Amino acid sequence: MRGWVAGRIHTRILRVDRCEECGYEYDPVWTPGAARSIAEVAASVAAILRGDADLRTRPAAEVWSPLEYGCHLRDVLLVQRERLLAARRGEQSDIVPMGRDERVDHDGYGEQEPEDVARQLTDAAALLARVIDRLEPEDLERVVRYPYPAPVERTVEWVVLHTLHEGRHHELDIKRQLT
Repeated sequence: MRGWVAGRIHTRILRVDRCEECGYEYDPVWTPGAARSIAEVAASVAAILRGDADLRTRPAAEVWSPLEYGCHLRDVLLVQRERLLAARRGEQSDIVPMGRDERVDHDGYGEQEPEDVARQLTDAAALLARVIDRLEPEDLERVVRYPYPAPVERTVEWVVLHTLHEGRHHELDIKRQLT
């Protein structure tokens, strides 16, 4: 990350500091390597999508299939990229919700081809990584109004850390179903 200075996250804005389900810690120590880590998670999920496991079956009606999680992760990376670009331009302080639940049906997640999703996921990660790696320290300090789980002010650095959390958490969701 260009010009990175460790430990610059606003703790007053960092309200989610640990995911109880997966153990992820929102720690600024992860920020300098976030782009690489996101790409690694995407590559791991893409490898699963290219495998021979049953990717389309939901374990329960309310739980996404591995393929649906893969599609969701792809879309998260694309949406987060656009959010970071908008925040960097300073044109938008309120982030629009991505419609995560609606996308499953609206985009037909369960009907997509796993190989296509794997390719799109790795491409999305590369596109996002380029944006993250170009963030300057002052970009990380910018404040946006993030919509999930409830609208609250967050730093761009938190958005980066949250995106890494999304990747790791959904990789775990997929692996749990396949083991």
